[in-house]
Amino acid sequence: MRGIEQIPWVYDAMCAVLERLGLARWRRWVVGGARGRVLDLGCGTGRNLMVLPVGARAIGLDPAREPLERARRRAPSVPLVQGSAEALPFRDGAFDTVVTGLVFCSVPRPERGLAEVKRVLRADGELRMLEHVRSTTSWRARMQDRIQPLWTRVSGGCHPNRDTERAVERAGFTILAEGRRAQKNLRRFAARPPAGTSGAR
Repeated sequence: MRGIEQIPWVYDAMCAVLERLGLARWRRWVVGGARGRVLDLGCGTGRNLMVLPVGARAIGLDPAREPLERARRRAPSVPLVQGSAEALPFRDGAFDTVVTGLVFCSVPRPERGLAEVKRVLRADGELRMLEHVRSTTSWRARMQDRIQPLWTRVSGGCHPNRDTERAVERAGFTILAEGRRAQKNLRRFAARPPAGTSGAR
């Protein structure tokens, strides 16, 4: 059975509601800071691709074919690739910016995905991320733990109890103070890779 993340019209409907409730402003901040050659990692149905700044040269990647078909209609000029975050089909240091929006909750091995992000980013590049994370309130975190197995099956891979912000720091990235925001279980931030992780400058 496909999860809701793999059914484009369902996923888009959910995102549209969330964006009306304030997510759109956070998405614009995350995507609006992209520069140069940009990888939209987990581009899904292309909602990030629609708000890229002028001059950004983007490639979208997603593991599922059907969302990519909808992304193609939204951004017909952007190259799209079907692939995994854990094995990015790009050379070292290929990108100035990697953008992800509500993606790493669903990457099967997030530590491997973040290692791949480090590999494909230039040494002076930037990861810009929007995620929902494990609650800092203990009873909410326990609830996330309880619903996680069922929700992961229903959603098609989403883990509501992942602390992706901490995982990014454990992977060696430095999260920048500028623009970093937390609201309930949502996080947005930009991060720089550790020095010496990419061969390209």
